[in-house]
Amino acid sequence: MNLSPDDQAILGGEAGPAVRRALAMQRSVGEFFDALDFVPVASAHMMAEIESMGEAGLRFVEAMAELGAQVRVPTTCNPRSVDPAIWRDLGQDEAQVVSEERLTRALEACGVAVANTCINYQTIQPPRFGEHHAWGDTGTVIFANSVAGARTNFEGGPVALAAGITGRTARYGYHLDEQRRGTVLVDVTAAPRSRADWSALGCAIGRKVSDYWQVPVLDGLAALRPTSEDLKHLGAALASYGSLAMFHMVGVTPEAPTVAAAFDGAPPSRRFAIAPRDIDDTYRSFVAEREKPDLVVFSAPQYSLFELRDLANALRGRRVQADVTLIVTTNDQNCALAEKLGYLATIRRAGGIVAAGTCFYLMTPRELREKHGWRVILTDSSKLANIIAGYDYNPVFRPTEVCIDAAVTGRLAW
Repeated sequence: MNLSPDDQAILGGEAGPAVRRALAMQRSVGEFFDALDFVPVASAHMMAEIESMGEAGLRFVEAMAELGAQVRVPTTCNPRSVDPAIWRDLGQDEAQVVSEERLTRALEACGVAVANTCINYQTIQPPRFGEHHAWGDTGTVIFANSVAGARTNFEGGPVALAAGITGRTARYGYHLDEQRRGTVLVDVTAAPRSRADWSALGCAIGRKVSDYWQVPVLDGLAALRPTSEDLKHLGAALASYGSLAMFHMVGVTPEAPTVAAAFDGAPPSRRFAIAPRDIDDTYRSFVAEREKPDLVVFSAPQYSLFELRDLANALRGRRVQADVTLIVTTNDQNCALAEKLGYLATIRRAGGIVAAGTCFYLMTPRELREKHGWRVILTDSSKLANIIAGYDYNPVFRPTEVCIDAAVTGRLAW
């Protein structure tokens, strides 16, 4: 890599051992991906919770804190694995809580804003067009690249922290103009009518384009005027099923005013269509082992304020079946305002559980399944359905209203 005088000084130890170690890690990643140099970043966002990083990851963060690491740019972190207010009620292990507390102390010592959110682009600091960032969490990355027109790769937890400490990241992949050009044209005749439909659309396309380096261009959707919420769920599913870090939507996303602009004048390497039946087929590809769900979960990504409002309105005056568990996850920022506005009280009166600062697939889901005997999980998130199958659940992905009705009646209608 081409190292600036400042890079060389850091690697020589002039900025201290923590910054030297951080930049050395980033240099290794950059050389692996043939990066020419480093690029300054406006922010960093890291995966940081015990469920995925374990004791080894925790010790790494503690070691960086002991070296005196301090972030140079705004740095936030993803959801944790426990909500301190409800972990006992859920039956989570106290050791998990202790480890999360250690992690929080270490992150805060490094200057990280422990926001515990995967929707930082909605509630913390929206990325700006053309800005370079170093973000982890696939859903945040694909939103930043696609919807905001910012630039970031999928950054692993340690290297995302390193980027916060050094204020830079290796310039490769989606930091480069050439990687951001469309490669696959998707003619969409389906018309998503709900956020779950947008998630289904992302699942259907992601299953067909499973390559981090591919950039699908979705045409035919501009007239639907998708909202930020719609694009959030579309992107999360594309990233989960396709490992995709970016998409274009013609007439909607900033780098795709036209099909030609999205491809930068080049022809697509591949072209396929997504019809209405593909949305229905996506839902029906998730088959329930039985009609009664054990739990209904609204998560992945965390619910926004207005999604919490909609859920509260749908549950108003209703009651979740006693033998069905309903869980919704959100971040601390939305939780505080939703509490003030009365949304959470309505959800809780209906028998629902609100988990703040976490996401269900991070909440020690295998241990919870074993403790409660859960098996059939119903969700309006195709991303959650994809991930949670790895924990020996029977995931069933359906529209939001179907999930709510099943929680109330104790029976899945379809």
